Amino acid sequence: MKSILKPKFVVPVVILIVGFLLMRFLFTFDEEPSKREAAPRVKFVESEVVKLKDINAELKGYGRLISAQPVVLISEVAGKIQKGDVDFKPGESFNRGDMLLKIDDRQIKLDINSAISDFLTALASVLPEIKIDFPNEFDTWQKYFEDCSFDKPLEELPEPANNKIKLFLSRFNVYKLFYAVKNLEIRLEKHYFYAEFDGTITSADLRAGSTARAGTRLGEIVNLDEMELEIPIPTEDLRWIDRTKDIKITSREIEGEWTGKIKRIGESIDTQTQSVPVYLYVQGASKDNLYNGIFLEARIPGKLIPSAIEIPRKAMYDRNYVYLVNNNKLERKQVEIARVENNYAIISGGLNNKDTLITASLQGIAPGMPAKAILGEGE
Repeated sequence: MKSILKPKFVVPVVILIVGFLLMRFLFTFDEEPSKREAAPRVKFVESEVVKLKDINAELKGYGRLISAQPVVLISEVAGKIQKGDVDFKPGESFNRGDMLLKIDDRQIKLDINSAISDFLTALASVLPEIKIDFPNEFDTWQKYFEDCSFDKPLEELPEPANNKIKLFLSRFNVYKLFYAVKNLEIRLEKHYFYAEFDGTITSADLRAGSTARAGTRLGEIVNLDEMELEIPIPTEDLRWIDRTKDIKITSREIEGEWTGKIKRIGESIDTQTQSVPVYLYVQGASKDNLYNGIFLEARIPGKLIPSAIEIPRKAMYDRNYVYLVNNNKLERKQVEIARVENNYAIISGGLNNKDTLITASLQGIAPGMPAKAILGEGE
């Protein structure tokens, strides 16, 4: 049988097959190029060198200046209101001893004179009895009778020398009529409103010419010599307050600086803010035109925190951790916090002098990452 393939066709086919196999064999010697590993990225961070020192835990607070002695004037008697030594109007100032208002006193004065008349009649009736039975005491009671006047309050009765004189006085109603006069004298005092301090009128509900009834509110006055500042302080910060030191007080509305002292600390907690009111006495408030109701800022010196450092709150992580730069790598470290303010925290433990502390707020960081500290001027 003759072969179907001719020699001239066999040779090219063999060459192609050998070439294909040779090419596959050579491809097995090719090596994949090695991938270049990316160099770790160094993070540049704002930092400062730790310098521990003793720090006063200063407290800052805002409050309203108010009078420590506001007084509401209420009439205890009825009658027509009359003008005193000053115009009873809001904003009007007065001095200690000035008469602010007066209630018509003509009727009460007549009642007092009538009562004094009855008293003197009774006393005159008992004087002959004293002269006969106790001649040594007669001059004392006679002089008292002569000193009594319708133009001035009654003096206190002389002390009886014995019970028999007291019996005479009681039998003629001397004691009863005497105390009736003293009661009316007290009622007369309620017709006058005298200032017991230097101050100002904050409200005037009724003016001169109006008619007052018993229980009518007339107005309100405040003492400008006794001004105090109420500052709410968080409960956890009360332990830092140093009562022995002066307090610096400033205002955003009025230029100047004033000195205050802690008068008292409240004993009740505001349930909403969890703060306790601290009351400060402001020296020279009335002389420097610090008005009743103005808002002031107080810087209260606190107790000393030894070997501490003040850092920005943004440098804190997870409440009590910070980051350091150590050997060009980030290091996470736990610290002890003495107290925290709005923008800063005082660290009292966990850091050492010359540590490089990161003061910026960073995202996506972890311990061991490469970092380079950027120190501020003078570091």
